[in-house]
Amino acid sequence: MKTYALLIALSFVLINCSSAAKPSKSSDGGYSGHGTESLSPETVQRYAAPSLPPEVTRRIQSMLDIKSPGMGMLTPDATEMFFGWRVTGTSQVWKLTGPQKFPTQLTGGSDQTQVVGVLPNGKWLVLSRDRNGEENPGLYLQSPSGGSLVEIQHKAKVQTNLNWIDDDSESLYYASNDIKPDSYAIYKYSLRSKAKDLIFSEPGIWQLVDKRDDGLLLLGKATGSLTGEFYTYDVRTKKLSPVIGQDEKEEYEVLFSSRANEYIVRTNKLGDFHRVYRLANKKLTPITQERKADVTSIGMNRPRSKLVVHWNIGGFTRLEVLDTSNFKALDLPKFDKADHIYAGAFTPNGRFMTIGIETAKAPRTSYVYDWKLGKATQWVLPSAPEVDTSNFASTKIEEYPARDGTKIPMLVRRPAQCTQPCPVIVHFHGGPEGQSQPGFRPIWQLFVDAGFVVIEPNVRGSDGYGKSWISSDDGAKRLSVITDIEDAATYIKKTFAQNGKAPKVGIMGWSYGGYSTLVGMSMFAGSYDAGAALVGMSNLVTFLQNTAPYRRILRISEYGDPDKDREALVKLSPVTYVDKIKSPLLIIQGVSDPRVPAGEAVQMHEILERKGIPSRLILFADEGHGSQKRENQVLEYGHILSFFEQHLK
Repeated sequence: MKTYALLIALSFVLINCSSAAKPSKSSDGGYSGHGTESLSPETVQRYAAPSLPPEVTRRIQSMLDIKSPGMGMLTPDATEMFFGWRVTGTSQVWKLTGPQKFPTQLTGGSDQTQVVGVLPNGKWLVLSRDRNGEENPGLYLQSPSGGSLVEIQHKAKVQTNLNWIDDDSESLYYASNDIKPDSYAIYKYSLRSKAKDLIFSEPGIWQLVDKRDDGLLLLGKATGSLTGEFYTYDVRTKKLSPVIGQDEKEEYEVLFSSRANEYIVRTNKLGDFHRVYRLANKKLTPITQERKADVTSIGMNRPRSKLVVHWNIGGFTRLEVLDTSNFKALDLPKFDKADHIYAGAFTPNGRFMTIGIETAKAPRTSYVYDWKLGKATQWVLPSAPEVDTSNFASTKIEEYPARDGTKIPMLVRRPAQCTQPCPVIVHFHGGPEGQSQPGFRPIWQLFVDAGFVVIEPNVRGSDGYGKSWISSDDGAKRLSVITDIEDAATYIKKTFAQNGKAPKVGIMGWSYGGYSTLVGMSMFAGSYDAGAALVGMSNLVTFLQNTAPYRRILRISEYGDPDKDREALVKLSPVTYVDKIKSPLLIIQGVSDPRVPAGEAVQMHEILERKGIPSRLILFADEGHGSQKRENQVLEYGHILSFFEQHLK
């Protein structure tokens, strides 16, 4: 692989020798905006990904061929299933006419397409389709037998997301920011007349989360990256009534209960971990047990007879289904050695439910569970052509000490053999309110097979370890815990050394993990020997100024206000420490990204170029926040792998 890495390095030299074309500039000296219009065509072309030798891409192709279809949605009688699958290289919608039958492809093309609903009468599928990773999806209808799509709404620079389908299959509801870019209005769409009615349009990031049989709506309003308020809304009287969360900054997930004047609430307001409660007369009464584990999500079937509860136990997912008449746990099939067990969609009558099972040695398998017969039937078959997944490395959960003594959990995957000491790649997850979890990860196996130890820390600010842990990096508090990034490298170089020789250590990540990579390479220069930053923020001030309007309020609650907290944001920005960078850096970015604008990558690379610091930049013209198209994924993973082969071995 080293030979191919050198060939790729030479191709970068040839591509990067011309003068740079600049992104558009803002009044404060940074770039302006996001999306394709924020960069010149010359810049995009200059930093296009060079091709890779076939010998490099072959193994990557094999790993990408390991396909785990989506969980799927069933027709009302559970005789057909519709699911997403990336087997063509782009997520499209497929159909099964029975358990383990040969699938039929219903949608095609290069646009990401997902099935997000099936009408209760089974006459239409509801699909969501995005273009070039812009994250401005449109909503469509399609016959279950296939054929052309019927557009409900798909507008440029506008998100249209399904919220609800009525039981009578006459209407559906969707939320869209087509009135104001930073607010979501709620519409009712008639499936008979194809007409839409504006139902609710107050300012804010709103969605319809539930609907009662009498027509009362339950609306949620996001007030931060995790926090929110909930209200009931009477469409006839236009009355908006508070339920929970007003004048608070707490996490809530709320559903209507099966009982009148009662709600089901998931929150960590009353403790360090999320539990499920009944809310009646403004009083929260616990349903689930108290434990040092988070309830990550809740759901309800349409008859409101079963409450689905997902638990995060040290990164492993466990499923519990409660009888809503007494909130006692119902019997479920036993799946031994599963890392993750989770529920998908119910049929309208509540009899059938999809279940997904994932292990460390095999891609997710989907089952349909018949509650009446108590029987689980495997429907969708995953595929792993030419790859023996039984040889995949197992994941061990270990920990390292931060400088203040806090124990930081980390996932470790080790190769069966390598040149001692094994080089290490440390991957930081996105979010930052994310969590690296065990399970089936073919891409990490790609790096393990190449002789790298892959480590994924869940630093402070990660989900799954309680409220105090996840909130420990909010705003300026991040300055006190950002050192977890450097402490990981310090620990690895000391404890993974062999015969007195420390391993070379690389750092990488997507989104907030890309930001963490830039921090590790700049603020903590010298800790890591090479870094690959993907769709990461280089300057928290310009990032917050230019991210999509609908995301700005959510990100400000996490990172801080660009005006009020500017000093802390500058201190936390990798560009502040760019003079300290001494090790090679690879930067990869999607041009259409609405979350982390492409200008974040370009401005960082241009600074490094001017200072003569070695770096490479790759721009994907037809991608957004991470590569979705198969051909781009091959290039992305191939360049990362070759980059680390070159600099860590």
